[in-house]
Amino acid sequence: MIKLLRILGKRGRITIPYEIRKRVGFSYNDVLSFTEAKDGRTVIVRREKICSNCVESEPMNIKQTTELEDFLDALTAEQQRKALVHLSVRWAERQGGEANE
Repeated sequence: MIKLLRILGKRGRITIPYEIRKRVGFSYNDVLSFTEAKDGRTVIVRREKICSNCVESEPMNIKQTTELEDFLDALTAEQQRKALVHLSVRWAERQGGEANE
C-alpha cells in the first residue's frame, strides 16, 4: 500500500492523487460516497452507481464526454485566471514572440 499525503484546503477540498484514481478506476463525473468508519478517524470512499437500471459499459474517454468550455466553467475563478495566463503565454510563444516586442 502506497501512502500519499495531501493538504485539505480552506473550503474542505482535496485532490485524490492521480496514482490512486488510476489504480481504483475513478474518472471524471463519478459519484463518490464518503462514509465515516467507527474509529472516527477513517473515511471510506466508494464510487456509487446512481441508477438501478444502468447498463455497465466501458468508461468513456474524457475527450468524448467533456467539452473544453464545460471543463473551464468548472474551474474556480483563480484556476480560470491561471489557465488564461498560461494559454496567453503559449499563444504568444507560437506567434514567434510578437507579443514581447
